[in-house]
Amino acid sequence: MESHMSLSAILTEAYNFFRNHIRQLAALTVPILFLQVGIQMWLGMEINSADLENPQFGVPHMIAMMVLLLVFSLLIAALTLFMEVRSHGHEPSTGILLKTSLSFVPPLLLAGVFSGLAILAPVMLFAAFGPIWLVGLVISIYVFARLAYVNFMVVVERLTPLEAIKGSFKFSGPIAFKTLLVLMLYIPLSLIGGTLSSLAQSVGFPLVLVVEVLVAFFGLFVNVALFRLYMVSRPSIDEQV
Repeated sequence: MESHMSLSAILTEAYNFFRNHIRQLAALTVPILFLQVGIQMWLGMEINSADLENPQFGVPHMIAMMVLLLVFSLLIAALTLFMEVRSHGHEPSTGILLKTSLSFVPPLLLAGVFSGLAILAPVMLFAAFGPIWLVGLVISIYVFARLAYVNFMVVVERLTPLEAIKGSFKFSGPIAFKTLLVLMLYIPLSLIGGTLSSLAQSVGFPLVLVVEVLVAFFGLFVNVALFRLYMVSRPSIDEQV
């Protein structure tokens, strides 16, 4: 019955959760976000300054990419674990959450790589046929919505990466449209973020870093809203237990 909750009710609940737990969320995620955004900005500057005729992609860049994937997996693990334990009424410390999150990093990393390939495949395949790459883009966006719950499947359901991908695809079928609407919140967030970043450019790197981290932090609201949609749509899973 709960799965028929309106999207506005889900977003309101997600907003309340985010607001009520903003201090613990910040303590948990902001240090990780500084590391993540810092690496992203360094890679961005390296790409911008690269020689287009002879781009050099060396060992430091490979290491940075690997560390970025690991840091992002830790962020998702910590955030998902926090939302799960809070939904059961527990209040663990930030230290315990981070320590427990580490065990989810390898499966989340693998699930993320497999999901990413599945999402990119349609747009890459259709790109070979000229103008119909748009069809591929639409399919990719749809696949992205269907795989939006992979992280929750790994952390909450304790599934393996491939089981998590199958589980997310099966689970998201009835709520694919709602999921897509929640994911579309990334559009205004990235537009606001881009505007604020370009304004901060004139001041310098430290302010750009802080602005990017703040935007990324508030972007986590999308994950909170997805988790709420996930929780209200899974009574059938609870009934099977």
